[in-house]
Amino acid sequence: MAKTIKLDVRELPPYQRHPLIFETWEALEVGDTMELINDHDPRPLHYQFMMEREGEFEWDSKEKSPLEWVAHIKKVGLPKAATL
Repeated sequence: MAKTIKLDVRELPPYQRHPLIFETWEALEVGDTMELINDHDPRPLHYQFMMEREGEFEWDSKEKSPLEWVAHIKKVGLPKAATL
């Protein structure tokens, strides 16, 4: 059964955020969603997902207030196998 994991990174120092986000992402099963709560537009993170996780996710992000952005990132695929 698909689940949603809520991850609020607003209280973390910036250098700890992306490692925790990607650690949480890797633990998700296909069909699961990470609800990411941040204090700024997560656009740079979205670009990183597009470059490093192409075809693995669906992204929906909304500004709730000037210091609260919520992104729903759903895992829809597994990493592509590396080819030589």
